[in-house]
Amino acid sequence: MADPLEMTLDELRAALAPLLPANAVFDGWGGKALAMAAAELGIPAERARLAFPGGAPEMIDAWFDAIDRAMATAFPLERIETLKVRARIRDLILYRVEVANPHKEALRRAVAILAQPQNLGLAARLAWRGADRIWRIAGDTATDFNHYSKRAILIGVYASTTLVFLDDQSEGLEETRSFLDRRIDDVMRFEKAKGQWLGRGTRLPSLSRFLGRLRYPVV
Repeated sequence: MADPLEMTLDELRAALAPLLPANAVFDGWGGKALAMAAAELGIPAERARLAFPGGAPEMIDAWFDAIDRAMATAFPLERIETLKVRARIRDLILYRVEVANPHKEALRRAVAILAQPQNLGLAARLAWRGADRIWRIAGDTATDFNHYSKRAILIGVYASTTLVFLDDQSEGLEETRSFLDRRIDDVMRFEKAKGQWLGRGTRLPSLSRFLGRLRYPVV
C-alpha cells in the first residue's frame, strides 16, 4: 500500500473505508470513528475529514463500496463459473452478510442513517449499485427489461435478508441462511410460473391482429 500521507483523497477514502465500521460499532458514524480510523492508518484526523466532506453518509457509502470490491476479488470468474445462477446469487449475498457480521451494530446504525428522509435518495442508489454489482459478478449480461427486473427483485431479497440478519442470534447465522434460501426459492417459483404463463401467452390470439382484421377485413 502507498504511503497514506502521500495518497490522493480518493485513495485515502478507499484505504479508510474498511477501518470505519469497527469504530462505528462503538462511536457511531461520526467524527470520532473517523479519527480513530485515521489514527490506525497513520494520518491526521483533519486530512481524513477531507476525504469525507459529506460526513456519515459518505463514510457508509465508502464502506459498502469496499465490501463490493472485496466481493469481486473473492469471486473471480473461475469460481463463479463452477456455480449455478441460484448458487451464485446466494453465495454473493451471504458473502456480504458474513463480511458485515463482525460489525453488525455498525450496519444497524448505517441502516438507520440511510432511512432518514434526507438520505433516502442515497439509500436507493446504494441498493441499486449493490444489486447491480452482484448480478454483474454473477455473469448477468441482460440489457432489456430483465436487467431492471432482476435488480429490483434482488434489492427486495437482500433488504429483507439484511433485516433478518440484524436480529439473528443463531449459530452460524443459520436463521439468515434459511431465510435467504426460502426467499430465493420463492423467486425461482415465481420466475418459473411467469415463464410458463408467458409461454402460454404466445399461443393466445393476438389482440392487435384481431383489431386489424376488424378495420381491414380479409376479402
